[in-house]
Amino acid sequence: MALLVRVLRNQISISQWVPGCSRLLLASRTQGQQGRTLSGTFQLSSTKDSPQPVEEKVGAFTKIIEAMGFTGPLKYSKWKIKIAALRMYTSCVEKTDFEEFFLRCQMPDTFNSWFLITLLHVWMCLVRMKQEGRSGKYMCRIIVHFMWEDVEQRGRIMGVNPYILKKNMMLMTNNFYAAILGYDEGILSDDRGLAAALWRTFFNQKCEDPRQLELLVEYVRKQIQYLDSMNGEDLLLTGEVSWRPLVEKNPQSILKPHSPTYNDEGL
Repeated sequence: MALLVRVLRNQISISQWVPGCSRLLLASRTQGQQGRTLSGTFQLSSTKDSPQPVEEKVGAFTKIIEAMGFTGPLKYSKWKIKIAALRMYTSCVEKTDFEEFFLRCQMPDTFNSWFLITLLHVWMCLVRMKQEGRSGKYMCRIIVHFMWEDVEQRGRIMGVNPYILKKNMMLMTNNFYAAILGYDEGILSDDRGLAAALWRTFFNQKCEDPRQLELLVEYVRKQIQYLDSMNGEDLLLTGEVSWRPLVEKNPQSILKPHSPTYNDEGL
């Protein structure tokens, strides 16, 4: 099973998915959190200093169609945002060092562990993109859509019975909403609140080593701050996200994120 999960992570072609829209719960924007000193060498600035998103002015017609569940005109074309959302989700599953999480958090190499790690990174992307106005919110819905497409496709490739897969998908959906709410509350709280959210969801209330919780709290704090330092327009047009290592070898490097590149078409 462990070998199969590793093979699936590398072989599933995400680019074959068909983008779609779903009315899904969006993560709230991080605010008012004082950064912590990590590894004793640098300190993250408070998220209170993050630039405040500018409220977009929309016409009456746009408000009406969005109240009906549709998406009105956006700052960028929807197909560009969908491509960027695909890339951002791909970054969550291809640029994350799952093996390091399995090792340092003492997690079994299973599909459920893969989902918990992926969910955490998807949530951090949602927190960041929610700050980018209506375009960012639209991108959040597409990212979540891609996540469920991926989960379902992996389950089918693993040969899970369709009835059991459907039942598990419903359970995972409920867990996803609960995790998003818990993580949102945790990131807006102090480190104890965030640790409690991670203990309930990420560790499934089975973590007995406080060092693992401390490591994950520091990881989430520094990663949220790192995502906040990235240019919002670049994220909307490219979806390129890089993840900090679970344990920093060079903590000062977090202060210098690399800007993604894209052409005139936003690709």
